[in-house]
Amino acid sequence: MSEAKTAVITGGNVGIGKETARALVAKGYGVFIATRSKERAEAAIADIARTAGPTAKRVEHIALDLADLASVRKAAAEILERCPRLDVLIANAGLITSPRSQTKDGFETTFGVNHLGHFALVGALTDRLMASAPARVVVVASDAHKASRGLDFDDLQRTELRYRGWPAYCDSKLANVLFARELGRRLDDTGVVAHSLHPGFVNSEFAAGGDVAGLTRPLMNLSKRLFAISPQKGALTSVHVATSTEAGEVTGLYWAKSTIATPSKNALADGAAGRLWETSESLIHAADHQR
Repeated sequence: MSEAKTAVITGGNVGIGKETARALVAKGYGVFIATRSKERAEAAIADIARTAGPTAKRVEHIALDLADLASVRKAAAEILERCPRLDVLIANAGLITSPRSQTKDGFETTFGVNHLGHFALVGALTDRLMASAPARVVVVASDAHKASRGLDFDDLQRTELRYRGWPAYCDSKLANVLFARELGRRLDDTGVVAHSLHPGFVNSEFAAGGDVAGLTRPLMNLSKRLFAISPQKGALTSVHVATSTEAGEVTGLYWAKSTIATPSKNALADGAAGRLWETSESLIHAADHQR
């Protein structure tokens, strides 16, 4: 795969991630699907291969558990070994959990997986991205970030508040937008651009086990059937941001429907973006020293 442009997609075995992988393969990319389940990744790879045609580049699996920093580091090392160049890194995986749980490193799971795991992965791969420039980091966020009242830096793990899955998810999506904004600022003039995006309300397996804005599971499923778009349509903005000339000429922006969009006021707070970066580094450093 070294002669082709290469993309890594977290959570690329189902839903938006899988359809993003399929679209990138169609555009000539070699794709690595980074996910926990080898079995589900292999099923996705076989399905993509059936539609890709004989001239398509290969799709491969890399084991990654974003809830385990040791796994993140191992996956990053494998990516560096198998990807002489890295053109696109798509932080696509995400979840919502209820009741409250913790990652292997003791972080609240929604924040730990949706933000900290990706933060650590991007950090470990930044040098390879810069060496491959022009390159891109695409962070799949959500308009759910607009429901966040702002990050509480005194309780990012939600240990003191009564835990609810939806507010925790909204905060994690705000963290995604702030992270991409700050990453874009820090990598300005390196040839690596970073963006976040809203894929739309997608009918996928997402939130199969979490509470979503207080909706009951039957009501959530009905809403998906009536109003949600397909995973194929949900992937369009990810593919646009990952490959379009337009998205390669700017950095640190938020996108929706393949167009530059305006995030919430909280997502435009550069002070919060910088503080989140420094806090994330400190949390990961502390977790490493506790092992």
